[in-house]
Amino acid sequence: MKAARLLRQARRRVGMSQRDLARVTGMPQPAIARIERGAVTPGLDTLERLLAGVGMTLELVPRPGMGVDRSLVREALALMPEERVLAAGQAGRALEAWKREADGGRPR
Repeated sequence: MKAARLLRQARRRVGMSQRDLARVTGMPQPAIARIERGAVTPGLDTLERLLAGVGMTLELVPRPGMGVDRSLVREALALMPEERVLAAGQAGRALEAWKREADGGRPR
């Protein structure tokens, strides 16, 4: 989501005008208007300051697909379908063995 939209939605959600936000943050109202129009992209510190003015904060969350080892995906796709099925069976058995070990050797 772009900073302009994020800030505008956050401000409106709490029922503040740009003038109210300017008063709370000490930032000029025309600067807030330029940010919300997308004419200016604020720095992270400015965006955090403005969001704090409406009682919100930025939160880092993982993006879907991040942390995927694409080389493993390519390797799997290079296998014949039968080889993939065998590999999946081996992985399943290894997971079950790991679970048993984690449970102190009790079968599931």
